[in-house]
Amino acid sequence: MAAERIITNGTVELWTEEFGDAAHPPILLVPGSMSSSVTWPDALVGRLVAAGRRAIRFDQRDTGRSSAIDFDAEPYTWADGKDDILAVLDGYGIAAAHLVGHSAGGLLAQWVAADHPERVLTLTTIGSSPLGGQEGRTLMRALTGQATPADDDLPFPRREFVEYFTQVTPPAPERAALIDFAIATARVMNGTALPFDEDEQRRLEERVFDRARRPGSEANHQRAFQADPAFEPVGALEKIEAPTLAIEGTHEPCKTGHSALIAEGVRNGRLLMVQDMGHLMTAPTVRPLAEAIIDHTPVT
Repeated sequence: MAAERIITNGTVELWTEEFGDAAHPPILLVPGSMSSSVTWPDALVGRLVAAGRRAIRFDQRDTGRSSAIDFDAEPYTWADGKDDILAVLDGYGIAAAHLVGHSAGGLLAQWVAADHPERVLTLTTIGSSPLGGQEGRTLMRALTGQATPADDDLPFPRREFVEYFTQVTPPAPERAALIDFAIATARVMNGTALPFDEDEQRRLEERVFDRARRPGSEANHQRAFQADPAFEPVGALEKIEAPTLAIEGTHEPCKTGHSALIAEGVRNGRLLMVQDMGHLMTAPTVRPLAEAIIDHTPVT
């Protein structure tokens, strides 16, 4: 059985959902940018709980059932996203947890691990970039036509990712158009190896849209990213003490080769490549991801 709870960070409400026995080791699942809790597959959460873990997932601010922010009146930065993670831990009375972050959620989890090592038992990143690597700068260079990475860039995204995001046009602000746009984007993020289940993706995108307090509010994450000059502090990666598992799909379209840099940059890191996986956590990836997380989060 899952139990819902609203956690507050100042005036921001964060919708959370807890699974499993509260006496079991806690795993906090941190979703990526512009993503809500339900991007963590129910089947993945179920496997963690069946293996004796306590799993908690939450909606980032401006997604799902968490607060939708008037960004012009109350701007925030990614540092606030990092503090939201700590607020969730505090709200559940958890002194230290296993942090598992997907995509930009992995960046935030790295930041927590660097600044608050006492709060992180282990760290797992999935399809993330290394903290301090200035991912946004690399992405902008790739999307504006620079042929090859500069010496201080991260590896560039794959060709299909660059082609899609340099040609795509914003959808109309209505349910059907936004859901179709999300499906088209997911098809690219799925990578080129695993079959893309459009029906399943549509069900997920409809769920994401219909449970949002204010659909479209998630775009504030991009404004927060641009507003935060302190994000991705240089040199922070090497401060991470928690045992770190950096997971990447062999067909990652966006953050290709970034997980190896995480594993190399932390004090105690390990890289795991998941065969055929792209950027998304879809049904075929649930078992290898769950097994990896369970192996990395010891019960005792």
